[in-house]
Amino acid sequence: MRSSIKHSRLRQQGFIGLVAVLLLSGCASQQKWQDYRERTLRAAPVPVTAEQDASYYQSLTAQQASYSSNRRAEARLQQRYQGGQHMSLNHYVQGMMHDLMAVMDPKIADSVFAVTSFVYLDGPYDETDLLGNQLAESFMHEVHQFGLHQIDFKTTDFIRVTPEGDFVFSRDFLELREEQPIEYVLGGTMVRHQSGVMVNARLVGIDSKRVLAVAQGFIPQPVIAGLQPSERHHRVLLKQGAE
Repeated sequence: MRSSIKHSRLRQQGFIGLVAVLLLSGCASQQKWQDYRERTLRAAPVPVTAEQDASYYQSLTAQQASYSSNRRAEARLQQRYQGGQHMSLNHYVQGMMHDLMAVMDPKIADSVFAVTSFVYLDGPYDETDLLGNQLAESFMHEVHQFGLHQIDFKTTDFIRVTPEGDFVFSRDFLELREEQPIEYVLGGTMVRHQSGVMVNARLVGIDSKRVLAVAQGFIPQPVIAGLQPSERHHRVLLKQGAE
């Protein structure tokens, strides 16, 4: 009887020892597998697409930082000289440009952009005014400051020399190139309000017509009133002669 009990205890101890060995062996194997997996991941090359995405995001981040620094410097200079007056149109365009760039896909940062005139939402889409054209000029400035590639499709292939001046720009489509390497276009619409104009800007793919980024901004009426048209109407005052 005692021999049987002793033999049973020896079997139990042997079983426990075997389990302990298997557990230790399993832990060692798991550790070896973990070490091998980490070495493999470290040795594996980073996919090209991931490297490109990282470089794009780093480039865009650097552009945003440089752009923001330049804009803050301009704002301080503008505030210094304008005092308590209203900010210029560029101040509001800068805010919309920030919103556009914040949601723009960094993969298109090396594409070619163009900026068009802004039109009134409730008017003809082939007509605009001084505000619509000046918005386009201001956005062209901001696009360039942000470091994006853009072309001015209104530039002709020649310089027109006249007694009034020398000109290279034109709004006559017959004088411009029929094909332009434009991939994305920045434009938008305007809506008049009692106290100003609401501007809706958007970045659109010229081929796909896909809207890639949008932004809104409100320009106060005093800022709009500060834009003075260059056209001068000459009036002749008539005076009744003495009888």
